[in-house]
Amino acid sequence: MLTFEEKLAIIESFPELERKDVSLGRVNFHYNDSSYDNKNVVYHLHPNGNGFVYAGRMTGYETNDKGMVNIRDFTEKALRATVRKSILSLTPKEEAPTNDPTEETWINENTVTLTILKEEDIWNVYADDDSLDGTFNSYREAANYLEAEGFDRV
Repeated sequence: MLTFEEKLAIIESFPELERKDVSLGRVNFHYNDSSYDNKNVVYHLHPNGNGFVYAGRMTGYETNDKGMVNIRDFTEKALRATVRKSILSLTPKEEAPTNDPTEETWINENTVTLTILKEEDIWNVYADDDSLDGTFNSYREAANYLEAEGFDRV
């Protein structure tokens, strides 16, 4: 079992965490860039070696009702991994950049044109007269539909 000082040194090696001393010699560590209400990554690290790491947004951990996992008997490797995963679970997720167009016109051999238009989080396909032809969850789904119907990109 790691000592309080060893656990403290491991946790302090994460520069994104801010130390907050609390009562009875216990220490909390906050992740201020959390994209959630919860900012506590390490909760009540006690001089007797007991303490908790937030694992409420992670799988594979037995947590209490606050989403905390007890780290009393953690090895150095387990503690580092759990703290890193906790920080990552609280980190804002960036949307992957996409090369999908927001609007695109398609035409078939009969010169019928349809338009794929991204609106909010969905892709709608409209006919020439602005009537809705279909709604899809992704650009790829809309494009596959149009290809199957014999349309080509203009």
